[in-house]
Amino acid sequence: MKDIALFNVTIQAFIYAPVVYFIWVSILLSIKKLIFVRVERFAGRTSSKLDDILLSALNFPLVLLIFVSGIFIVERISPIQSDSEIFKYFLVGFRTTTVIAIILFLDKLFTNLISTYSLKIEILKASGGVARTVVRIIVISLGLLILLDSFGVSITPILASLGIGSLAVALALQPTLENFFSGIQIIIDKPVQLGHFIKLESGEEGYVEKLGWRSTWIRMLPNNVVVIPNKVLVNSRILNYYYPQTEMAVLVQVGVHYGSDLKKVERVTIEVGKEVMREVKGGVPEFEPFIRYHTFNSSSIDFTVILRAKEFVDNYLVKHEFIKKLQERYAKEGIVIPFPIRAINYDQEKAA
Repeated sequence: MKDIALFNVTIQAFIYAPVVYFIWVSILLSIKKLIFVRVERFAGRTSSKLDDILLSALNFPLVLLIFVSGIFIVERISPIQSDSEIFKYFLVGFRTTTVIAIILFLDKLFTNLISTYSLKIEILKASGGVARTVVRIIVISLGLLILLDSFGVSITPILASLGIGSLAVALALQPTLENFFSGIQIIIDKPVQLGHFIKLESGEEGYVEKLGWRSTWIRMLPNNVVVIPNKVLVNSRILNYYYPQTEMAVLVQVGVHYGSDLKKVERVTIEVGKEVMREVKGGVPEFEPFIRYHTFNSSSIDFTVILRAKEFVDNYLVKHEFIKKLQERYAKEGIVIPFPIRAINYDQEKAA
């Protein structure tokens, strides 16, 4: 670096360089603080957390770049000879610091994103730490490759080695990777979510207890857990009792004698249904029960009673209480629920 003359006064480099550096860095830090204060106030009034995460990730890397830019400004005022060793060290330091700042920014950005939204994504609740580790390894690895490339080191052999190694690992872990990507598909498509009551075409049914990278855990009503690989879950037909809502219709099949007054049967049955909806835990009080006659059976006229439960497991108690109360009320009203009738032709039997 060369000395400079100011007002016929020669100022040596080791004197003015620190002063210029200090002034430049101080100005930029003050501007950064002023801008950040205003942006943080604006971000505090928004409902989204993305702006807060971005500011938090940008804070330290931006300070690091400001300090590096001070050295760059000093060099521009008093250029260093391009063929000197100091100039080479300067370029290496500038590139290294810039790449490190970018790595720190991306690392903190993705880490904060996973930490913030892991509570909203079921698969990340139990494996958020693994996801953060994987993302950190990827970011740091890419940063090191860029750094090596900036130093003139050929990264083509490294990339070729990584490609061959990745292919070998992918072949060895093919079943695991299938389940992994199936888990990602479940996250995106959301056919099931934590806490939903589902039934698979293979017959298993229960509450979704855990959504993992490799498998999904379902707690069945006997309180046993069945672990299903994500690949099987994705390729299976799923009946989700929580879509589009948790409330569901409860259908009860009933039959009455052919001599019954069907209008009276309808009125009495609906009254019992309303009573059950009001009094039984799990019923929907505001729902109006109704019936539909549908079959002239061999010994009865059959109909369906339509009730409503708040969720799937409530339908058992609703049916239980409804059948008890309906049988009691029918007995009081003289409504007969017939036994199955079988006629035997004795003459035909004797002839045989």
